Amino acid sequence: MNNKIEIKNVNKVFEHNKSEKTEVLKDINLDIKEGEFICLLGHSGCGKSTLLRIIAGLDKDYTGEALIDGRKIEGPSLDKGLVFQDHRLFPWFTVEENVGYGIPNGEDKKKRIKDMIELVGLEGFEKKYPRHLSGGMSQRVAIARALANKPSLLLLDEPFGALDALTRITMQNEILRIWQSQKNTMVMVTHDIDEAIALSSRIVILGQRGTGLKKIVKVDMSYPRIRVSQDFSNIRNTVYREFFEEKEYELEYYL
Repeated sequence: MNNKIEIKNVNKVFEHNKSEKTEVLKDINLDIKEGEFICLLGHSGCGKSTLLRIIAGLDKDYTGEALIDGRKIEGPSLDKGLVFQDHRLFPWFTVEENVGYGIPNGEDKKKRIKDMIELVGLEGFEKKYPRHLSGGMSQRVAIARALANKPSLLLLDEPFGALDALTRITMQNEILRIWQSQKNTMVMVTHDIDEAIALSSRIVILGQRGTGLKKIVKVDMSYPRIRVSQDFSNIRNTVYREFFEEKEYELEYYL
């Protein structure tokens, strides 16, 4: 497989004023293959969302190189879809109007809206407004909108973080189904270790702020992944040890 994304020696520093700076990303090197599902995992403030914004083309104030399909990322484009934790739907638009907002006018616009609504399982809700939808349904609309222009790359910034536990698992299964059917490259930011194991082909663990990439864990399991299996537990143990000291890890394990 070819590299879809190449991150080469990327550094990011936030300048608060002339005398105060915060180093967020340090010497990040990462290749993401076309069609991979990658999860970026780490503590709050480690730079996960910042790295995602660089890939999305929303942040260009960094050093190093960020490439998609071998070309420098110059800014946002229709070939990149982006989903946030907050669905950010237009409250005055219906489901179909929200999904179709970024689709250029043309003969196939109605069909594409219909296809996307069917893809996320919202048939029958086309004329509903966001106030009539649950949190999970609203995120389905946001995902459909992000996929409406058939991007080859979908970027997700903790898209299920605000959902309850059961809805979150349902949505994880849905995004996995969409990935398998659409064959996009997906990069997701998450704090949830089990979510990362359930979804991704590799987990990219970032260290504390300004310390760079800590470890990449390959998730060598077939789909669907059984969360109570020994293989799942073994990978969870590997990831936990990157975040907790041994005593903390043992306490977390038995809670």
